[in-house]
Amino acid sequence: MKVKELAKQLHTTSDTVRYYTKIKLITATKNQENGYKSYDIKAKQRLKFILSARQLDFSVKEITDILIESDKGHTACPLVREIVERRLAESEKQFQAALALRTKLRNAIKEWHCKPDKMPTGDMICHLVEGGHHE
Repeated sequence: MKVKELAKQLHTTSDTVRYYTKIKLITATKNQENGYKSYDIKAKQRLKFILSARQLDFSVKEITDILIESDKGHTACPLVREIVERRLAESEKQFQAALALRTKLRNAIKEWHCKPDKMPTGDMICHLVEGGHHE
């Protein structure tokens, strides 16, 4: 199948197909007569995996490592589990940081709600932001 066909079947763009071809995660054969690239079922399977892995926020490097294991005939499942566990831990840290920021913002709004507006001075641009901690 051609680039556009593969892209359409996997609900992605032709540019995405070309990108993963360019970085050699999928391969195509080139028609000698017209120069068009053609993709087989293996390329489709690999691209489907790549797109699914990207949705889980796997990096291109991680996907490459997984494909290398698979190409060697080894199971990539332990590596995939490790990546997902690491991603989950990172996501949890980001989530906790976002919750802490939300609390700070809520506290700032409560504190600032009854404070007056002030003109900037030589020492301060906005007394609400610069005037103290908002824990």
